[in-house]
Formats: sequence, structure tokens, C-alpha cells
Amino acid sequence: MTTPTHASVTWSQALAWRSERQLLAPVGSESVAEVVRRLGAVLAMDESLAELAVRTRRTSSRAGELADALADGTVIKAFAFRGSMHYLSPAEGGIYLALRSAGRQWELPSWVEYYGLAPSDWPDFRAAVREALTDGPLTVSELGEALAEHRGYRHLKPVFDEGAGTLIKPLTWQGDMSFARSRGGQRTFQRLDLNPRWPGVPHLDDAGPRAIRAYLRTYGPATFDHVHYWLGNGLSAGRRRVDRWLSETRDELVAVDVEGTTAYVVEKDVDSLMAARPSSAVRFLPGHDQWVMGPGTKDVHVTPPSRRELVTRKANLVIVGGVVCGTWALKGEELTVRWLDERRRPDHEIRQESARLADILGRELELRLIS
Repeated sequence: MTTPTHASVTWSQALAWRSERQLLAPVGSESVAEVVRRLGAVLAMDESLAELAVRTRRTSSRAGELADALADGTVIKAFAFRGSMHYLSPAEGGIYLALRSAGRQWELPSWVEYYGLAPSDWPDFRAAVREALTDGPLTVSELGEALAEHRGYRHLKPVFDEGAGTLIKPLTWQGDMSFARSRGGQRTFQRLDLNPRWPGVPHLDDAGPRAIRAYLRTYGPATFDHVHYWLGNGLSAGRRRVDRWLSETRDELVAVDVEGTTAYVVEKDVDSLMAARPSSAVRFLPGHDQWVMGPGTKDVHVTPPSRRELVTRKANLVIVGGVVCGTWALKGEELTVRWLDERRRPDHEIRQESARLADILGRELELRLIS
């Protein structure tokens, strides 16, 4: 059955509206914490890219501000989408952690056998972890030493000595701990419930609809396949659950026709979407920026198929009107922009954006343009 649509827009309009929602065109004046909240999550595997993703969305910024926000608790960092580290908003990050916890991976027979922790052991294990972190952040090794003081967890010390990369993930999903500032080049963890901005992990059936609304308000108009990609594939929430949450929120959503594609936005956003005008704004984005990761690299309206491999390989991107049209790279003080699109290269706008990048980085850059 075809879903009736209530409005029609072009993809240029849709991407312009999305650019405004993601603080790219126009660039926003919001705080670091608000940028992270607006995006839902910022990939933190590469700290320099994460900071640039935030700073490029702010009219005024400074180096180290994302790390400072982590230190003061206005943002948190945890394992989230696709098992990777992400910066999240303490106010709303719990909705994504609730979805990530839904699969209860720690109850799998393989986990029980390998770690020697039955599902019934986890409440006490989690409590012991929180207790160990009460006096301040610990490295993984230090946390293992503290837990080894409990007879029931001594067998886990070798796991923590080796990094406990998999075992610690559910502890962040369930809100027991989050990343703190690194110490001596080592990652440290802190109790999350000591952050006064942290409301806890909400109930799953409350979190699901909230996550859908948040996604559509930043990455809409989006299809239900996009929602499944972000919340299902990204957080392992399960297709049936996501379908149920979509059904529960259906009355709050409006279907719009985007050049033959039925996509959805939250009802309160329809008027601003319809009022959006196509943009030709040029932006330099870091590799794996949320602009491309949110809809997924298979979304041809943002990432043309011929450029998908570059995007997946973490190339720094030049977008024009929201579409990936080229790449940029730094080597010393030389900034090379490689133009990949059929349209006329907007040299003036590229020079303006290169000057903005130089200002963000605090460096003099020499621009080199390649077609």
C-alpha cells in the first residue's frame, strides 16, 4: 500500500533544511554540548576528527573545547553505535544506550562461558564496578585490580590486564561508567551516575520513540529504512522493536514526497522544511562526519555512488549544498582540495571555507585545487 504524502519538496530543499538542523548552513553559535546533542552522537575513535566535527559547526571555537566538555560533564563518552566510542549528550545519550543494551549481549552463552559471569551475576558485578570508581577515574588495569579484591571476580583480572575491550562495553551501555580524561596516554573510566546532568538510562519502550523523533529532527526527511539503519543496524535494537516504535509514533510523523521518495519528518518540522530553500554552501567536513554517517554512506542523495569508497575510508569531505563533491587533505601547510563533481567548481567559496578551516586550526594554509 502506498503511503499518502502531505507535502512535496526537492532533495536540494531537504538537504538545506538538514544542513540548518546540523548547524552547517548557517553555522551555529550553540555550545559544544548542544552540537553533540543535536547530532545525537559524534564518533570518537579519532579525537582530532571528533573535535573538528564539533568546531566546524560553531562560529567561534577553540582547541581542546570538546575534551573540556567531557571533563566538566556537559558531554559524555561511551561505547554506542556499531560498538565504537561516541560523544553523547548526558541529557539524551541514555536513549541510545537503552537501545544498545536491548540485545542483552552479556547473557549470550558464549559470554557466560568466556567470562564466567551468569546473567544473575551482573547486578552485583555492576555494583562492584561502580564502587571501585567511587573515588575517581581508573584505567582498565586499575579497575581490574580493584575488582580482583572480590573473590568472585579474581578470575577476571587477566581479562582486564589485556584491556577488557569487550567486557567493559555493557558497563557503559547500562550507564554504570563512562570514559573520563585519558591519563598518561591510557583511557580511564568514571562513574556516570556522579554526573549531575545524567538522568540515567530510560526504559526501553520510552527510549525507542524518543530516539526516532530525535533522528528525524536532525536527519530528516528520512525513510523508515534510514531509521532502521541508524537505530537497528547501528545499535542492534532489533527490527521488530524499531517497527513497533515507528508504529507508535506514526501519528506524530508526516510523510513527505522528496522527488518520488516517501520520507518522514516530525509534524512540528513540516513548515520549516517547506520554507527551506536550496543551499550552495561549501563546507569542509572531517572523515566519518555525522553528515554522512547519519543517513549512511549508501544514501546516494548525500554520497554519490562513485564517492562512497572515499567516504567509507574516512576521507575528509567537501560538501556543496549537502552533497559530497570532493575531498580535502592536509600535508604540512598545504591544503589540497580535489574536486570530483561534474558541476562547476566553486573556487571562491572553496577559498572562503579554506580560510575558515585555517582559522579553526590556527595555521596558515596554502590552498591547492585539483580537478
